[in-house]
Amino acid sequence: MSAERKKKQAVRTIRVGSVPVGGKHPLVLVAGPCVIEDRRSTLHLARRLAELAEREDISVIFKASYDKANRTSIRAYRGPGLDKGVEVLKEVKERYGLPVLTDVHTVAEVEQAAAVADALQLPAFLCRQTDLVVALGESGKVVNIKKGQFLAPWDVRHIVEKVEHTGNRRILLTERGASFGYNNLVADMRSLLVMREFGYPVIFDATHSVQLPGAGASGTAGDGRWAPHLARAAVAAGCDGVFLETHVTPAKALSDRDNAIRLAAVPALVRHVKAIDDVVNGRT
Repeated sequence: MSAERKKKQAVRTIRVGSVPVGGKHPLVLVAGPCVIEDRRSTLHLARRLAELAEREDISVIFKASYDKANRTSIRAYRGPGLDKGVEVLKEVKERYGLPVLTDVHTVAEVEQAAAVADALQLPAFLCRQTDLVVALGESGKVVNIKKGQFLAPWDVRHIVEKVEHTGNRRILLTERGASFGYNNLVADMRSLLVMREFGYPVIFDATHSVQLPGAGASGTAGDGRWAPHLARAAVAAGCDGVFLETHVTPAKALSDRDNAIRLAAVPALVRHVKAIDDVVNGRT
């Protein structure tokens, strides 16, 4: 048995709803729109992802935000808000059986979001906000820590310890790129390996890693062409899941349109990363 395989086994399994992440389990896909645009389009995307999960034999966690508080411009679309947003997420779970992940920006939102979501996401820009980190840990839900663009991967240990201090060890770690000069990010695949040494599953966020923060006329730009390539590289390096923001028509998306992957292109990418994951973990 290879050293890489042993390292894979050393990472604990975290269950998000019915989906096991980490341990010896196959690659997981975390996917959905950047933000809930409306009920109809969100349910349509969830249905398509549920169908993809069954057809391609991959576990899918549905991700969507009810509010994007960390926006560059005051004019940016933020979403329907907490009340309406969690109702849509609840319907996604009930209709299609997909576990749900959503990001939370304030302590006051935690209880209501936790009543519906299977996993609560700590936004990258807020990852050092101790009160929020502790509140997420105390919810008892899976906490997905998104590594801040401004952090070294080994510094994520401090955030992990804050969650663990609450008694919650249901933790996922997500790499989403590191600041590289002005208006640019770079994906360092070593970060995945460093963070996996903490013993928790690591997810690679391919679409946020190709953002160009603040580089648009009034907000974040991006170059989604590179997201599939980075996703394949991350799986080859050794991660437990891939995070993709997807949209039926990315050019019409109300948030992060430049880096979202077209839904029609996701199945082929899923087949590629599954094949790579099988090779890396000796399943072929």
